Amino acid sequence: MAKDILYLKIAKAITEQIHSETLQFGDRLPSLRSAQKLYNVSLNTIKLAYMELESRSLVESRPKYGYFVSQTSQRKLALPSIAKIKESEIEKNPQDLIDKVFGTISNPDLTQFALGIPGKSFLPLAKLKKSIINVIKNKNDSGTNYEPVQGSEQLRREMAKWALVLEGKITEDDLVITSGAMNAIYNCLMAVTKPGDSVAVESPVYFGILQAIQLLGLKAVEIPTHPISGIDLDALKKALPKLSACCFVTNFNNPLGFQMPDENKKELVRLITEYNVPLIEDDLYGNLYFGAERPKPCKFYDEAGLVMWVGSVSKSLAPGYRVGWVAPGQFKERIIRQKLVQTVCSPSLYSDVIADFLEHGRYDHHLRMFRKKLYANYLQIQKSVTEYFPDNTKISEPKGGFMLWLELDKRICTEDLYDEALSKKINFAPGRMFSQYNQYQNCMRLNYALEWTDRVESDLEKLGKMIKNRI
Repeated sequence: MAKDILYLKIAKAITEQIHSETLQFGDRLPSLRSAQKLYNVSLNTIKLAYMELESRSLVESRPKYGYFVSQTSQRKLALPSIAKIKESEIEKNPQDLIDKVFGTISNPDLTQFALGIPGKSFLPLAKLKKSIINVIKNKNDSGTNYEPVQGSEQLRREMAKWALVLEGKITEDDLVITSGAMNAIYNCLMAVTKPGDSVAVESPVYFGILQAIQLLGLKAVEIPTHPISGIDLDALKKALPKLSACCFVTNFNNPLGFQMPDENKKELVRLITEYNVPLIEDDLYGNLYFGAERPKPCKFYDEAGLVMWVGSVSKSLAPGYRVGWVAPGQFKERIIRQKLVQTVCSPSLYSDVIADFLEHGRYDHHLRMFRKKLYANYLQIQKSVTEYFPDNTKISEPKGGFMLWLELDKRICTEDLYDEALSKKINFAPGRMFSQYNQYQNCMRLNYALEWTDRVESDLEKLGKMIKNRI
């Protein structure tokens, strides 16, 4: 009993230090051995105290590094609420709004919070140029020859070698190169559905996935989604008997930013295997983690070949190269046949440049720098929103990636706010874009993968003022 009280006393003392900000977000707690000496207790008591703090999300453990004060400990704003999907509601296609937002893609005068594109300063432009020169020098055909339909063997080999998170479960033979991740998702949907079929998606969902589903004459089934743990698996289980496929972003979801816990991923794979429903897993942001290690995709737990694992370099390296891939499991032959009809093959030049970049170990180094910048920006934008936006703003807690989801006062319509912000050269993605139903009108998504300048800071302040003026 005394030991029980002792570990709780230590946990309480550390909690008070966190709340008084003596210990601040990111600070490292004393190692277990140091804390044992400091409090003059057994190692087990300290372990229990730290586990208690971890269970309250006040600290997080990072393997090999120790325990750190977590970002949740400093939260001042609530998490976004879980939407109740009103399927009886009339569908209201957000296509016009999507067109309006995408129309700004090449406007350099805007502060670009709207689109999921990393700023130029985040990309290793000089090193990519080096890879282009290497490839051109070594190519006899200047990149004019067809490459295999499945994609450049060299790139597939480099991708398979590089995908250490799958612990050797895929080889170059399992991968098909595509024109970016969206092309891979579209191909996967085509391979496993026919018009009229139903496909499960998160809600809110990335609008590109909704567009692909609609274009193929399919029905999107929006599943309620928690901002920390992701898809509501009980709701999914009820929907599974009538589904032909699922399409989820399990790591650093767009727009909510969650990382689905490993137990949930295992359960998701168990469910889709039981019901024999393919899962298209968009793992586009998987390498952009803030924690100690890259999270596993659902593909890692897939024994039946039902998970179609999708990735690309569009968010982390070269958006305009359009180099993506899919490990389609049991649907590989269908995907290759479709690709042959659609595009014959991928442009060999870009595949070889990315392969060269990977081969010379530049990607790991680049990703380390990229993640550091992203994390610093995330802390900045979280701080700015807390400072400038109304106190009843709800804010997501991404574990990686570069999207922040905000839920504002019910009286705010972000579609109307968008026009006012755009007139002041500020761009964001209104929440209505992320559902086929008329919902999320008081929500917005902000991209924080941009060079953090005084202007970015002041534009967030302006945006906060515009919102306050409407309440």
